Amino acid sequence: MKYDRNKPYNNIPLLPQADALQNDTEILHQLVKSARALARFDGNILRLPNPNMLVNTIAMQEAKTSVEIENIFTTEDELYQAISSNISPEKVDPSTKEVLKYREALWAGFAQLENGKQMDSSLLLQIFQQIKETTAGFRSPQSKVVIKRGQSEFKPGETIYTPPNGARVPALLENLWEYLKDDDKYPIDPLLKMCISHYQLEAIHPFTDGNGRAGRIINLLLLVNKGLITHPALYLSKYILENKADYYDGLSGITQRNDWKTWVLFMLKGIESTSNQTNAMIQGINSQTESTLNHGRKNIKWYTKELNEAIFTQPYIKSGLVSEITGKTSRTTLTKYLSELEKYQILRAKKAGNQVFYINDDLMQIIGD
Repeated sequence: MKYDRNKPYNNIPLLPQADALQNDTEILHQLVKSARALARFDGNILRLPNPNMLVNTIAMQEAKTSVEIENIFTTEDELYQAISSNISPEKVDPSTKEVLKYREALWAGFAQLENGKQMDSSLLLQIFQQIKETTAGFRSPQSKVVIKRGQSEFKPGETIYTPPNGARVPALLENLWEYLKDDDKYPIDPLLKMCISHYQLEAIHPFTDGNGRAGRIINLLLLVNKGLITHPALYLSKYILENKADYYDGLSGITQRNDWKTWVLFMLKGIESTSNQTNAMIQGINSQTESTLNHGRKNIKWYTKELNEAIFTQPYIKSGLVSEITGKTSRTTLTKYLSELEKYQILRAKKAGNQVFYINDDLMQIIGD
């Protein structure tokens, strides 16, 4: 049946779809390259003395970039100051708040998997509700959503996709989870399943808003669930943002022409590219962490491995973290310690309003590349 983007796509084909691609030579070649790159990336994380230290930093960049895909922007300053402060959520810039909610949803979903939670609609709903800070659920049975081009785009206001009516959502999601869970019935490579299921989830469009962000979190959690990565730290949103037009063209190509191959190749190349880039970032942070530790120990007699790891947890910290690690509560002693960290260019002080932040410029340079 010919697709009409002005009518609800109620006849979305159920999964499995595109399984024949696993016999395509070009797909298989790229699949091997992507799987190898992903394995190297995960192995590098596992060799770190404190994986969560670096994973948290990368997860924040993933969160920031994921919301940028949907034209929500915040600055590094606003983001890291919000993380490092005890500022109340009401006072956080709305765009910054969106990033923080994405990160919280990602880590909450990961924690659920660690506790034995399955990939299902309840997990997806939890992720959505955290992202949007809402108690709303899936689209209602009568819900009809129309996705139009933005005012800054070519042909603004034009309809580009009409998802299925809300009444179709439960059955379509049930089919999606069965496809992802049952590897005996659907014995397809998990990376291919991720590519295929990402399109399917975006096409189902189960929520009125936030579908893209929820779908990108599900991508990472699926890779964890299938044992391909141990931590949800793959920086995939950067690749999507840098190739945003191809990303949306690939999705629409399936809907309009059933062109799965272009989409799957795009996503597999993204996994390879992202694995290599994130791996390089991890190596850079790891190398800089060791260099800073040696520099600190050489010049500051009280400098410790614990403090060194703490200042590489995130680029902006407050004096309280130094006090907590060193056990020094005296204002005079703490001021002296912070002055030494500045003197030897380990941290740089920056005043923002009535607060002072201490910035790890070496870490900022690596994660900002």
